[in-house]
Order: sequence, then structure tokens, then C-alpha cells
Amino acid sequence: MGANRRRGEVAAILNGREYRLCLTLGALAELESAFAAQDLSELARRFGSGRLSARDLVTIITAGLRGAGHDVSEDEVRVMQCEGGAAGFARLVAELLTVTFGEAGEAAEENPPAPQRAGQPFPGKR
Repeated sequence: MGANRRRGEVAAILNGREYRLCLTLGALAELESAFAAQDLSELARRFGSGRLSARDLVTIITAGLRGAGHDVSEDEVRVMQCEGGAAGFARLVAELLTVTFGEAGEAAEENPPAPQRAGQPFPGKR
């Protein structure tokens, strides 16, 4: 079961079992609610601060597992084990946030592609 980073997925071994995690739109809404964030930019700022508690890690990992289709509770995640212990969980969350929000320091908004003229559905074709 490989993770597709282009779709925002990461792989993790938890309790000796491979899982995929993904912060889908629903998972992000769950995190907005859990962290009382008004919008995604507020959520990204909070996560980008580099200061996350163990409770934060549990909440983010739970949302990521649920986003990938796993039916887990925060209580179940609290007792999971990860290679590397607490540091392993922190690395997992950092990777998940990076594939979701991008690298720290990346431009928040990239220039969108130029609109295509009618009759030219494919860029570069004439």
C-alpha cells in the first residue's frame, strides 16, 4: 500500500502495521474545529509555528488516518506506537503537513496558469 504524495498521502508504520494518512478537505475541517481556527490560513500558521503538543499530534494523526479512510478514534491513536517514539510521531506529522500545505517558506500563492483561448484546449498546441 504505497502513499501518493501528489494526492497528499503519507505512509506510516503504526503498531507494526502500514497505514496511509491524508488530510482531505473533511479532515482539514475537522482540524479547523479542533483547533478553533477560522480558516485554512489560520490552521497553516498554527502548524507552521513549529510548536505542537503531544495532544496536537494525536489530533492531526487521527484526522489524517480518518482522511485516508481508517475508522479510528483519538483514544486508539493515543496508544499507538511509532518507530522513533515521540520524535517519530513528530516527523510523521511534519511530513503530513508538508504534503498538505507545502514547504515552509514556499510562496503562499503561485501564479495560476494563463487562461486558454477558445479553440486552443491544449497549451502549446496551435
